[in-house]
Amino acid sequence: QDKDPKMTEFWLISAPGEKTCQQTWEKLHAATTKHNNLSTNSKFNIPDLKVGTLDVLVGLSDELAKLDAFVEGVVKKVAQYMADVLEDSKDKVQENLLANGGKLLTMIYLSFERKGFKNPSSFLDAVLSLFIFKGVNQIDNDLKARASAYNNLKGNLQNLERKNAGSLLTRSLADVVKKEDFVLDSEYLVTLLVIVPKSNYNDWVKQYETLAEMVVPRSSNVLFEDQDSYLCNVTLFRKAVDDFKHKAREYKFLVRDFQYNEEEMKADKEEMNRLSTDKKKQFGPLVRWLKVNFSEAFIAWIHVKALRVFVESVLRYGLPVNFQAMLLQPNKKTMKKLREVLYDLYKHLDSSAAAIIDATMDIPGLNLSQQEYYPYVYYKIDCNLLEFK
Repeated sequence: QDKDPKMTEFWLISAPGEKTCQQTWEKLHAATTKHNNLSTNSKFNIPDLKVGTLDVLVGLSDELAKLDAFVEGVVKKVAQYMADVLEDSKDKVQENLLANGGKLLTMIYLSFERKGFKNPSSFLDAVLSLFIFKGVNQIDNDLKARASAYNNLKGNLQNLERKNAGSLLTRSLADVVKKEDFVLDSEYLVTLLVIVPKSNYNDWVKQYETLAEMVVPRSSNVLFEDQDSYLCNVTLFRKAVDDFKHKAREYKFLVRDFQYNEEEMKADKEEMNRLSTDKKKQFGPLVRWLKVNFSEAFIAWIHVKALRVFVESVLRYGLPVNFQAMLLQPNKKTMKKLREVLYDLYKHLDSSAAAIIDATMDIPGLNLSQQEYYPYVYYKIDCNLLEFK
């Protein structure tokens, strides 16, 4: 299954043990492989957990449904933010979304024993809410803080970059003009910057010296050009500036409001370099954090699914605990056929299943109003949420 670069969906199901749980597994495997390999199957072993009373299980069923939605939301957010951070390298998102150091699809098959899960008898009561919710909630809070800091930095850098791009009417001129383009520190003379449309450039050359009195002859040069216009300088006496601006407008020559200030321009450049360096510095650690915490959140999510299977199986099939959980990766083209095969295999589990096979309904104690109901316990693990175009 790892060869498929596309993420896909998995069905985590359970059925009661026949004479043995092994028999339940073999029966399912035979039924799905007999018809052109409808799915790739694997046992999904869940340790025996302390069951508690029926009331506790019913409450837990609801709690787990909420926890499932919350953890899935965090998994999606971390994955989506990874795509945002990688910007132009979205094709690298998948290789960075590896859970626990292995491919996601392999990850789903990992055993249930891990960290606080090693003591299953106390797991349902204490570790469940505390370990999973606290851990994933922490990831969620950290993501908000880290994303906010990085997005601010990125936004400030983009604003500066925008100032250094765009048309000559609005862009920063700090990287365009030089000190020698201006007459500076003169009591009488001043240098103006004029944006001249390319189509009017010949008029500019002919006219600029006579647009007002006291324009310095041959003082105009082209300093820069964009697609539509030239940026030209021109030197004249200060008292002629208003006349010059007014007359220039008639010819569609636009005088830009600009004063040469070396300190300011230097500060702008330094700020840009600082933000750019900061962004590069934060990028590596942020991607590493996202990888590690995606893995943590994804693993937590799979454990929530496993717990839901356990609780629903006990509620559905009764005690003593005797069921086999199985993970199916359906083939996309034959999902409908797979659903039919599973129905034929397990319809005997629920006498009313025939009437409700395609209906959504609410059964007291079972949180099924949010999903399809089948005669077997069924949860979907939708890895399509991790696909980025």
